[in-house]
Amino acid sequence: MSPVTSTPSDRKPDETTPARKRAPRKVGATKAGATKAVRRAPKKTTKTAPAMTAEAKAVPPTAGSPIGRIPITKLEPVIEGGAYPAKATVGELIPIRATVFREGHDAVNATAVLTSPSGVEHRHPMAPTEPAGFDRWEARVRLDEEGAWQFRVEGWDDPWATWVHNAEIKIAAGIDVQLVCREGQVIFEDSAERADAAGDPASANLLKAAAASLQSPNQVEDRLGLALNDLVRRSMIKYGPRELVTSTADHPIFCDRRAALFASWYEFFPRSQGSEQNADGSWRSGTFDSSVERLEAAAAMGFDVIYLPPIHPIGTAFRKGPNNTLEPGPHDPGSPWAIGAPEGGHDAIHPELGDWDSFDRFVARAKELDLEIALDLAFQASPDHPWVTEHPEWFSQRADGTIAYAENPPKKYQDIYPINFDRARDTMYAEALRIVRLWMSHGVRTFRVDNPHTKPIDFWAWLLAEVRRTDPDVLFLAEAFTRPEMMHMLGKVGYQQSYTYFTWRNTAEEITEYLTELSTESDAFIRPNFFVNTPDILPGYLQHGGRSAFAIRAILGATLSPLWGVYSGYELFENQAVRPGSEEYLDSEKYQYRPRDFAGALASGDSLQPLITRLNQVRRDQPALQQLRNITFHRTTTDDFLAYAKVDGDSVVIVVCSLDPHHVVEGLVHLDLTAMGLDERAVLTVRDELSDQEWRWGQHNFVRLSPEAPAHLLVVTAVQ
Repeated sequence: MSPVTSTPSDRKPDETTPARKRAPRKVGATKAGATKAVRRAPKKTTKTAPAMTAEAKAVPPTAGSPIGRIPITKLEPVIEGGAYPAKATVGELIPIRATVFREGHDAVNATAVLTSPSGVEHRHPMAPTEPAGFDRWEARVRLDEEGAWQFRVEGWDDPWATWVHNAEIKIAAGIDVQLVCREGQVIFEDSAERADAAGDPASANLLKAAAASLQSPNQVEDRLGLALNDLVRRSMIKYGPRELVTSTADHPIFCDRRAALFASWYEFFPRSQGSEQNADGSWRSGTFDSSVERLEAAAAMGFDVIYLPPIHPIGTAFRKGPNNTLEPGPHDPGSPWAIGAPEGGHDAIHPELGDWDSFDRFVARAKELDLEIALDLAFQASPDHPWVTEHPEWFSQRADGTIAYAENPPKKYQDIYPINFDRARDTMYAEALRIVRLWMSHGVRTFRVDNPHTKPIDFWAWLLAEVRRTDPDVLFLAEAFTRPEMMHMLGKVGYQQSYTYFTWRNTAEEITEYLTELSTESDAFIRPNFFVNTPDILPGYLQHGGRSAFAIRAILGATLSPLWGVYSGYELFENQAVRPGSEEYLDSEKYQYRPRDFAGALASGDSLQPLITRLNQVRRDQPALQQLRNITFHRTTTDDFLAYAKVDGDSVVIVVCSLDPHHVVEGLVHLDLTAMGLDERAVLTVRDELSDQEWRWGQHNFVRLSPEAPAHLLVVTAVQ
């Protein structure tokens, strides 16, 4: 629960109008008065309690959060007590929630108050949520400015709502009719004065008329009807009385640029693009210049971000050979993650890929194509890295005096030395920041961080905060397939995106449960990026599911999450594992060159490229697919397919996707139209973006899917 303070106030501002800029607000301070008007209303309905003696005053707690006049608890989104900001992006619909209640039967109300980076205050009315009786309140808001926001919740006594409740009961029963009307007249007259003071004569006149109607000679039911029409209710939302206003402390939200939440990622190894093997077995490596063709192909498929594995010099000591063998041949290029050689380390480019000029050309061409380059950031070193001799204090030493290599028993990574971040912290931290800023200066604004869960959390909290302080547009994706708490904490301390368990969620129950968690429980600190494969992960579902499995996982990845990614070769249906039971690719590109004939596969119809292109186009066209928190799962008569919908304003998308890549599946989809914000009797005209067919759907719909056509991607084009 958040610290709170209480103060009387009699003004309810219009949530659609930003308030005047305000000075930084002390924790727990309460702002009363008008949103639009600077001067006070000439008449208040505030009730002030008589002064208490010292003996009668409540003794505040010596620790924790005190309870205010109107209790406000369980505020969301608050990360680690407000130590770190909750996540948002420009245009994203985010929920502000709190438990707000009071004693007795009088009505309580709540307002979410957000302050922008430029100091402008925005007020949004909150509403009770279902199920009723738990006193949970919510407002869904969109932030329109990048940077550091603050939010708080105000709870308050609502005399107007109390009067409406009593009037509708008592007048119908003939109880205290004249007194009830007189009480309502006073509330309306006071509210009309506030509207006048705010420079809103139309609302003032409307409220004066409502006050007068309660004393007219008409039937009392007619008088009440006039006093409670929709126009009057809207005016009372703005100018009705607010008493016993209690405020939480301000808590932080950081609003990132749009790409933090919505983007399509494509990964490829530059050394494989345009590579050729010579007659003597040696290789001519691909380069940044020869990789431009792949940039253009990715742009044509609708991707937004190109992720490159490490592009630095690769060590030769303990170099790995094909399929992770310990006996490399003379022409094997080694793993790009074994960073560092006599040519340089993290601040150098592998000479076979090009030089700084060619890298800058590559980044410039990507920008021309509206693509962003994401670079792998792996804080580790090969035994040949200059750090090993220049800064041996950065590494752990074993009892025999040798530097400890990376291990995950029984796996051994003799070609990689991990950094010990607890030795010589100042110099190591400074070097890490220098490396990040160097690549930022060459146009890299996104980093995919390798194994961040093997480095200290406080290091990442420091590094990410330092980068955000000067360059808040720079984004970091955590490649952390690890325990939930570690993944969560990486998101909390500043990682804008995270890899997920999506590759291992295959059944309807697994996917529904996981997406519910991601969209409603961890949404304030985790932004999931649904990569369908990686150089390290060839899921068993793809190994054994045939081409339909690749289509199914692409459709799910692209529509369940606003962030998704593909490692090149996926579009060619690459599915051979190095051995049974392994998720490693046979002839993994991590250890060897892997040129591919993308054009030939496309020409012969052996490519998933057309489907991927279509998915990315629909994602760009439909705002509903650009959000995380707006997913609703719908009941089906079979677990062989999954049905879900996403809604954002007029954009309504329904997805029904088979989970069985081998067989025809059929059954009913029962749409919860009310949960989608539609009338339960509505009839929808839907267009399938994968087949261009059109149907009419209602609550109950028959679906038949096959391995050749495993999904419907339906866009609602009309509602009747």
